[in-house]
Amino acid sequence: MNIKIITASVRQGRIGPQISKWVLQSIQEKMNNDVEIIDLKEWYLPLDDEPYLPATGKYLQHHTQQWSQKIASGDLFVFVFPQYNWGYPASLKNAVDHLYAEWNDKVALIVSYANRGGGKAADQFQQIITGLHMHNLSGRIEVKLKDLQFNNEEKLIQPSVDLQGYQNMLYDLICEAELLLNNPNPV
Repeated sequence: MNIKIITASVRQGRIGPQISKWVLQSIQEKMNNDVEIIDLKEWYLPLDDEPYLPATGKYLQHHTQQWSQKIASGDLFVFVFPQYNWGYPASLKNAVDHLYAEWNDKVALIVSYANRGGGKAADQFQQIITGLHMHNLSGRIEVKLKDLQFNNEEKLIQPSVDLQGYQNMLYDLICEAELLLNNPNPV
């Protein structure tokens, strides 16, 4: 299974890369999958620069073609994003909206984070996943920032230790994703 971890926040001072790294390390620690972090801050995906609708699959811009190839190569997408004003980041919506068919029949796992876990943002993004015809998993991970420790520079202190409580849920959801991908139409 090819797993893509998408770090959705592009703000300065973000902790998303640290949480994405924890997800990557946790998967690699117990599972033998191809895992890659995709940081949206490193991708040039400007708004509305393609003349055709994404559903046509006709992309003229080189950056969209590269994005299409990257997403098409994944099986499971772990979306790591914060909750901003009870919603998910615009950078995530923009990245998802660049494509359409590339997301279809893939599996999505939500890892949201906020003071109370980011459930409102996760609820909203769950609707997007459904609209893209992605497979929904039975659960998601909502990291409560109030339970984590930060240093004076607002960086997580030992995120792999602080996030241990979420690790079993992560493994269970990835196993569920493998089952879905191996048998997408159970009897």
